[in-house]
Amino acid sequence: MKSLFEVGNLKSNGHYALATIHQGTVYVSGQFAIDPETGEKKFGTIEEETLQALKNVEAIIAAAGSKKDQILRMTLYIPDVALWDRVNEVYEQFFGAHKPARTVVPTNELHFGFQIEIEAIAYIE
Repeated sequence: MKSLFEVGNLKSNGHYALATIHQGTVYVSGQFAIDPETGEKKFGTIEEETLQALKNVEAIIAAAGSKKDQILRMTLYIPDVALWDRVNEVYEQFFGAHKPARTVVPTNELHFGFQIEIEAIAYIE
């Protein structure tokens, strides 16, 4: 088992790894819209936050030796189910023809006031 704690300026800020790699599978912890260049929180519209969080997941799985079209499963947490359509539009544009298994979970407030948190599971060839 291998753990990634830092990818560029994306860092785990608690008792967890950004990703854990085990037997050809990478498990990515929940990601927010953090600017990977500066490490700063990047608040914006739900569309902007969704795209940034997806790009952060992509960067982490790339560092683990995988890629976007090898993502098997995604879990997206949003504070209001009314945001679902807007999130889905960005998600669909990001993935194109690739359709990983997915769950969208409406929750209450997310940490730091973000509008979305995304976790993923991908395989490594």
